[in-house]
Amino acid sequence: MDRPEISRLFPGFDPDNISFLKALSQFHEGITIVDKRGIVLYMNKAQAVMDDFVIKDTLGKKVTRLYRLDKGYSPTMDCLKTGKAVKNFTCYYRTHLGRVVNSIHNIYPITADGRAIGAICYISDYRNIEHSFDLVMKPQPSHPVSTYGVSHPFDKMPSNKNGTRFSFSDIIGKDPDLQRAIKAARLSSDSISPILIYGKTGTGKELFAQAIHNQSPRSRHPYLAINCATIPETLLEGMLFGTSAGAFTGAIDKAGLFERAAGGTLLLDEINSMPIDLQAKLLRFLQERKVRRIGSMKEIDVDLKIISSINVAPRQAIAAGTLRTDLFYRLAVVVIHIPPLADRKGDLSLLISHFLERKNRQMGKHVIGISMGVMEFFERHDWAGNVRELEHVIEGAMNLVGTGTVIEMRHLSVPFQAAHSDGPVDPVFPDSDTGSRAPVNVFFSPSSETPVPGGKSLAEIKMAYEAATIAAALRATRGNAARAARRLGISPQSMNYKLRRLQINRKDYI
Repeated sequence: MDRPEISRLFPGFDPDNISFLKALSQFHEGITIVDKRGIVLYMNKAQAVMDDFVIKDTLGKKVTRLYRLDKGYSPTMDCLKTGKAVKNFTCYYRTHLGRVVNSIHNIYPITADGRAIGAICYISDYRNIEHSFDLVMKPQPSHPVSTYGVSHPFDKMPSNKNGTRFSFSDIIGKDPDLQRAIKAARLSSDSISPILIYGKTGTGKELFAQAIHNQSPRSRHPYLAINCATIPETLLEGMLFGTSAGAFTGAIDKAGLFERAAGGTLLLDEINSMPIDLQAKLLRFLQERKVRRIGSMKEIDVDLKIISSINVAPRQAIAAGTLRTDLFYRLAVVVIHIPPLADRKGDLSLLISHFLERKNRQMGKHVIGISMGVMEFFERHDWAGNVRELEHVIEGAMNLVGTGTVIEMRHLSVPFQAAHSDGPVDPVFPDSDTGSRAPVNVFFSPSSETPVPGGKSLAEIKMAYEAATIAAALRATRGNAARAARRLGISPQSMNYKLRRLQINRKDYI
């Protein structure tokens, strides 16, 4: 960080008197700073403890002299040579006392005038990562946070003692394909059989897994989940199967997730990211229902339900060589496919209503709906990020709506609008006074559960009214959908979508 950047961040202070090294000294991760030759200029206490060093003895020495690396490759020197960051590099190395350290390195070049003049290295010991992971996996008491001007800022969604938050009642939507997925999940929740959940990113695979657990007889037992894509290969096996004292330097007797989830459910998220060799061990567990800790000869019987998830078509993962065929058949005793939001846009109104209600509680807002323009915009969008993307878009808009009560196009994030715009999109700022603006047509996103006279929900009444209005426009234009769309003030794309969703054939009006 150069002097102008420091001055911009801390105006009124002399950059020469601002020390970042004092902050780095407090980090739990090991930090080392070297010059362009790899000479150590700075090392924090965490790094010194990790590597059995006295800090003053490392300064002025080259990193290749201080460390004996497992394959002679120095990620620090590689970063200096190429000028490119080295991220998530896992390696073994020996300290000068001979102790083996298994670690993850993230190394970034320090540049000046377009060339590398040094590098900063962030190093995490696997033992610290495992400790952090253990803390995350344990149920933790909630800590209240002081807030200003908001009486109930957070969504009151209590965590169950079994480690879950969701049940089937939290799955929003009436799309037939979604309902089939829910039915399959409910029916298979009582069984010991493994379940494979297939759905694109953001469709709600974790939500389904928790709902299955809470519907099952195992609901009083633990629910644990691990994302196989985010854990390094050398660490994942120990986390799943556990370790035995003496298996490797520093190893202790420790139960893995299979043992800790005994009696309950374990979700293996992104199973196709699990290393192939480890998939073979998982297959053996599924066949024998026994685990053997790393370094141990003893087998332990474990009873638990395995749910796995994947965000690509299973056959595609098999063809790519990232998922063993034999493991697929073991995991996919029951396959549940969650449809993407693009295939169930009829559920948009229900999801919008749900997220508006939730975000109003979280953010202390009073947003009652979205404009018809925004609704039509949502109906045209492909929603590559699925339900999660919709939630984030609504939350972003509610941050910009200010004291207003209706989300309009100008409140949507610039990148989201730009994806559907041919011209530049200007950023917006929160409204201070919406009363002076011209009124907009509002789509009040009703809850489908709100009963009204006649036994119909508000959503059903809205759909019937929408169908009747479109039919009248088609009659007036003798089946010309484009002209009918103009009369109704909507785009031709939106009209075509509505005709399909409402199962209206324009030729009936010619």
